[in-house]
Amino acid sequence: MTGEEAKARLGRLARARAFGCHVGSDQLVQAGLDALLADVDSPSLPLLAGLARREEPEAPELFDHVLDELGLSFEPPADPTAAQWAHAYWLAEEITDGGLDPATGVDLIWTEVAETLGYPDALAPIVHCAISLAGQDDDRTASFEALRLDALQAARDLLGHRPPP
Repeated sequence: MTGEEAKARLGRLARARAFGCHVGSDQLVQAGLDALLADVDSPSLPLLAGLARREEPEAPELFDHVLDELGLSFEPPADPTAAQWAHAYWLAEEITDGGLDPATGVDLIWTEVAETLGYPDALAPIVHCAISLAGQDDDRTASFEALRLDALQAARDLLGHRPPP
């Protein structure tokens, strides 16, 4: 793993935590260790990477220090609607970057975002893919792999139609 890959992983974990996803202390420690081994430089990184299992409760605070030191901290938008859209776009990015399985990703967008936003038209293709992948539709002619490819394309389309910040 390169330093840039390690930083990208730290950033993904920061976003996951900011959007309310469970990220275990063991994952934070492992990400810190991976970053340290990839020669990422941060004063708090050796402390995070060196935590023993009984010290894991300290990981979230040390992880936040590492993020601050590396300029990787992330706060979702304060507006709840904007935060939901940011969450949808982040999940779509994770799908298209290969960090999240398309079936899992569209399901998360469906259940964690689309429902909260009242099923907006822009998320309809994602929701359709999620329903198809969940086997809750009547069209059983498509293979699972074809449905996953459809989900990947729906995520790409969502990102392609994202309004400018």
